[in-house]
Amino acid sequence: MSKDLYELLGVPKDASDAAIKKAYRALAMELHPDRNPGDKVAESKFKEVNGAYEVLKDPKKRAIYDQYGHAGLNQSAGGGGGGFSGDPSGFGGGGFGDIFEEFFGDIFGGGGGGRGGGRGGPQKGEDFRYDMTVTLETVMHGASERIRIPSIVRCETCRGSGSRPGSGPETCGSCGGSGQVRTQQGFFSISRPCPNCRGQGRIIRNPCGECQGQGRQRSEKTLTVKIPPGVETGTRIRLTGEGGAGPLGGPSGDLYIIIDVAPHPIFERFGPDILCHAPITFPQAALGGKLEVPTLVGRAIVTLPPGVQTGKRLALRGKGLPHLNRPGVFGDLVVEVRVETPVTLTKRQKELLQEFEELSNQESQPESHSFLDKVKEFLDKMSSK
Repeated sequence: MSKDLYELLGVPKDASDAAIKKAYRALAMELHPDRNPGDKVAESKFKEVNGAYEVLKDPKKRAIYDQYGHAGLNQSAGGGGGGFSGDPSGFGGGGFGDIFEEFFGDIFGGGGGGRGGGRGGPQKGEDFRYDMTVTLETVMHGASERIRIPSIVRCETCRGSGSRPGSGPETCGSCGGSGQVRTQQGFFSISRPCPNCRGQGRIIRNPCGECQGQGRQRSEKTLTVKIPPGVETGTRIRLTGEGGAGPLGGPSGDLYIIIDVAPHPIFERFGPDILCHAPITFPQAALGGKLEVPTLVGRAIVTLPPGVQTGKRLALRGKGLPHLNRPGVFGDLVVEVRVETPVTLTKRQKELLQEFEELSNQESQPESHSFLDKVKEFLDKMSSK
């Protein structure tokens, strides 16, 4: 890789760690092979972005790169290419850890191992997080989205036991399979995990060669996520059992889909309500009439009252977004009027506007005339002092 790593991520050389991480996440999601099937250019860029982040997220590697460039990285890696992963899935080299950390990670701090397994019982696998960006149209209608994710799955060779086929785990002789040992201190009895079996209650004498006795492996899987109508940024969708497989046949953790609603080019969202800014002409504002406006399900008509001013809000009841937890209930579409002043005028248009100005009176433009009266009164007082 000879390209500038900062340019690959689109950040300046003095970018903070947070800015680098944010840029990487955006590019990785945009260029991921699942979103660009068969696109070799996107796949190549995805590899480059992963490689750049692999260096810039590490303070030591980043310092070496800032001082010596790519040559310094190659030298520090013993000429082995600086540790860049060429596997677009993120599983090769350090890439798997990058993808796992950035897009999943254990969102409950400290991993899921040991939860719910009981003393000496199988440990539960990790809970994972996946950030999903959806459009406002998806919020309106709901959707089923297919995602392809890195995960930790049960080893099929040993069927999750961790033992080589034909053998099995043995009951720990130190704790009798309970996973706990007790020590007496005066009147108190203290239990702690068995150091011999590490709290598992069993020992694997002949570990599986495929998973090295863990009973699970890193892999990929494709899932279908049902997104209900009305979701908001921060909505959490739980997929039970779709997290990491538990070690040694333990139950799987859960996968949490965290929703982020993308900005819309026309509408602003306020809970179940949506706001639309509608420019209108001066004649429309003065005369009133019907105005066609967009909605998330088609078109609608609002009635402009004569003399409507910029900032006036007109509500279309039930034309907004569905409530997440109230089926059949919808918010409103609010249309905010903005009177547009012409920027170019023909000679005839100028003549007509000048004639209109001459014919204007206090009744047709009360605010303008009221302001002029106040200004005249103020100046008269100033001149009389």
